[in-house]
Amino acid sequence: VQLQASGGGVVQTGDSLRLSCAVSGSTLDYYAIGWFRQVPGKEREGVSCLSSSDDNTWYGESVKGRFTISRDNAKNTGYLQMNSLKPDDTAIYYCAATRKGLSGAVAGYDYWGQGTLVTVSS
Repeated sequence: VQLQASGGGVVQTGDSLRLSCAVSGSTLDYYAIGWFRQVPGKEREGVSCLSSSDDNTWYGESVKGRFTISRDNAKNTGYLQMNSLKPDDTAIYYCAATRKGLSGAVAGYDYWGQGTLVTVSS
């Protein structure tokens, strides 16, 4: 299974971005998807995840109410809609997939994309 994250960029505080995670090599239907982010010198942290079948979701406290995770199984693609962006959201964002069930933890995922950089200027 290969994942390709895209959609990052440089935006200003309050702007929006939508990240995409294109999955190949398997059918997205079977996988929970997760989004994580990392800044230099810090551990990778969970942002949001979405179950494979029943649309259960989890969001990190810092993004609740601003970010929305979704998936389009027909396109084999997951998304992270990010609104009201803040400078603290600046990070490399990674998408990940797992068949082990919904998890906000890095260890819960078997497959990772390469990351896309999001920079939010003040």
